[in-house]
Amino acid sequence: MEHLWMFVLAIIWDLTLGEPPIFLHPTVWFGKLIDFFDRHYIRKNPALDFVAGAFASLFVSGFAFALSRLPGFLSEWGFALAVYLLKSSFAIKSLAQHVKNTIREDIAEQRRYVSWIVSRDVSKLDRPHLNSAAIESLAENITDSVVAPLFYYTLFGLSGALVYRAVNTLDAMIGYKNERHLYFGKFAARLDDLLNFLPSRITVLLFLPFNPGKVIKYWRKAKFKINADKPISAMSAVLGVWLEKEGVYRFEGREPMLEDIGRALRIYWIVVGEWILVCSMILLRGCLND
Repeated sequence: MEHLWMFVLAIIWDLTLGEPPIFLHPTVWFGKLIDFFDRHYIRKNPALDFVAGAFASLFVSGFAFALSRLPGFLSEWGFALAVYLLKSSFAIKSLAQHVKNTIREDIAEQRRYVSWIVSRDVSKLDRPHLNSAAIESLAENITDSVVAPLFYYTLFGLSGALVYRAVNTLDAMIGYKNERHLYFGKFAARLDDLLNFLPSRITVLLFLPFNPGKVIKYWRKAKFKINADKPISAMSAVLGVWLEKEGVYRFEGREPMLEDIGRALRIYWIVVGEWILVCSMILLRGCLND
């Protein structure tokens, strides 16, 4: 029952208290570690850069694993620490809040808030593409921020959730195809692709109750990226709007409007509720089998 109670309390923590202070957030620690390696390693050649990046990635992942084992050595406060660490591996409330902040009538304000949640240059995006970017970010992060960490928790416990969060943070920081990170971040990017392969497709399944035929149709068209475009295709299908990252992918529909961000958020909460229910049932079944 411990794993189930840990899960329930971590969800309650997230929905009521939100994120821990930045200086106490394990994800921030992972980020600072990889940033240390990134800043101090002098690039040499593709092979050595790849090996160095792989070492850095495994070191950060190993730190996450070690951190996940720490509660087991604490008798009185171990369970509370475990709940705290599990909560830090996912972000339900804060993701919704960040996306909600992009619902702004003033386009300059909207552009500012959208820039906080996407990596693309938003300075020249028009209103429909700003709306699209916000909705795309929400859809993609259903996998990264909710489905995947809880998926790995149900499979491997706290270690699974924290190691996934470390790998996802690595990918977010060095998994880019620019000159600096092309080889140094390749291991992290491929590892993140591997860990997100099943969760991204599970996320699509959670959209099926809304419009199964259309979701499957759009899913089959999602061949632009390994994982990220899968939940985006499902969100596009359900909303009936086009979602596009110019030069990368486009899913057809009508022009996305400002109110469609609000609609996407309502869908988000239903999908998250479905996944919490599924994970709870899996954990409960594990308790009963024990």
